Amino acid sequence: MGTFSVTHWIILLVIVVLLFGSGRISSVMADVAKGIKSFKKGMADDEDEPAKKKDATGAIEHQASSAEKAEAQSTKAG
Repeated sequence: MGTFSVTHWIILLVIVVLLFGSGRISSVMADVAKGIKSFKKGMADDEDEPAKKKDATGAIEHQASSAEKAEAQSTKAG
């Protein structure tokens, strides 16, 4: 009752090929391969996005306008 032997796997493979046909199995495997490639590409895109977001949300340096500078000086003198 353990694992199947090699002959069991061969019989099972023959039955699957007879039921589905070799053309359909190859098209299913091609679709699976496309899905895996798409998944890997999506994962790579997700890893790149945080780096882009981090750069985009970086600190913005504030440059005081002349009015703000004058107000700051008057507060210091005051």
